[in-house]
Amino acid sequence: MELVRYKHAQLSARFPKDFRYSKSHYWMSDQGEGIWHVGFTKFATRMLGELVEAEFKVEIGAPVEPGQEIGWVEGFKAASDVFCALKGEFQGMNPALAEDACIIRSSPYVDGYLYAVRGEPEESSLDVHGYIKHLDGLINLMQNDPKYANQDPE
Repeated sequence: MELVRYKHAQLSARFPKDFRYSKSHYWMSDQGEGIWHVGFTKFATRMLGELVEAEFKVEIGAPVEPGQEIGWVEGFKAASDVFCALKGEFQGMNPALAEDACIIRSSPYVDGYLYAVRGEPEESSLDVHGYIKHLDGLINLMQNDPKYANQDPE
């Protein structure tokens, strides 16, 4: 897997070159035969902290749409709803999350995916360079906005 290195402010990450990315900080990896794995980007995991639990409320085989709330995750820093980044049919949660939700940080692009969908990424999905440009803009905004001044970037 070819990775693109990224460093801005206090965030250093590597992003798979061939993945798609959503502006809401999910990555999408084509597994073949129309199946996509979806996970959190490094930026998202930094905001959530170490994950301790995940749950999905969509049944396997159910239709899903981009932006649809499909579950939630809880981390040490925050809890967050999980939204779908593809249009298609929900294929289920990553079974490894039930055993160890920390896998999302320890193996983010292989074993640490959140869920799978048979379908196609949202139309607004970005390639790695588009996502990096989006992330630069977001980090610059956060650095210049007083409401973020006292928050711990870790």
